[in-house]
Amino acid sequence: KGRIDALKAADAAAGYARSADERIPVDLVTASGSGLDPHISPAAARYQVARVAKARGVPAEKVQALVAQQTEAPLLAFLGEPQVNVLKLNLALEALR
Repeated sequence: KGRIDALKAADAAAGYARSADERIPVDLVTASGSGLDPHISPAAARYQVARVAKARGVPAEKVQALVAQQTEAPLLAFLGEPQVNVLKLNLALEALR
């Protein structure tokens, strides 16, 4: 509940209103035992695009393109799920400066 409230507060602070039926991706609400997750789901990355774009002063389309570029296919194309490498995405966002 606390993580959901924090995400909603971050959206509100950024002036971003979501529709009532838009669900928060589960990996934004949960964490591993260490809390250091190097990858997130593409849905979790897309969920944050508008807020990240506003915070960085870049068009959302540019952030969305970087998310697509940093989305990695599952191992052997069938084991696991696609994922976004958060470190690589952050480095790509920094390179926009």
